[in-house]
Amino acid sequence: MPRLSASEPFLHPNTQITNSSFGAYCEVGEGTRIQNSTFEDYAYAERLSDIANTTVGKFANIAALTRIGPTDHPFANAAQHHFLYRSSWYFDDAEDDADFFAARAARRTVLGPDCWIGHGAIIKPEVTIGAGAIVASGAVVTKDVPAFAIVGGNPAKLIRMRFPDGVIDRLLALAWWDWDHARLREVLPDFRSLGAGEFLEKYGA
Repeated sequence: MPRLSASEPFLHPNTQITNSSFGAYCEVGEGTRIQNSTFEDYAYAERLSDIANTTVGKFANIAALTRIGPTDHPFANAAQHHFLYRSSWYFDDAEDDADFFAARAARRTVLGPDCWIGHGAIIKPEVTIGAGAIVASGAVVTKDVPAFAIVGGNPAKLIRMRFPDGVIDRLLALAWWDWDHARLREVLPDFRSLGAGEFLEKYGA
């Protein structure tokens, strides 16, 4: 039997999941916290990641100790502290600031299909990571990342593209990440043995 399931995510010990949903064959590593997020099919996050207000695309690969969609403090106000918006924690007669939390949740981060987020990377709210992109370990991403780009540094900058434009266009058109489970299993030997160009020659339009 395979380790992962089409019906339930594989949650390792001490995960914290709040208002989030998971597609088929998803995995969440030990100690990871996920809030207000959606994991599409085959996406996984390794241990001790913190993911908030994020749409995680199919086959997204999230390494350990990453921070995705980190929430911000209200720095334009006279104070930045929790008591402004988690007010019920401090005062018997005060409610939490619902508008603040709604605005925070609306600032979505989007991870495209088959992207790879390296160990310890941080991806800010309202950033989109394109299909097949790579975010290097320790990078701090503050701007959108194109499909199949490799970025790194603080703030993250383009290092290079994974493939030439023609190959990228054909991979995006092929969209293998939308293939069904049986098709993925059938083609598994070629995923393992063929480079992207050879794969496209065999399966591309």
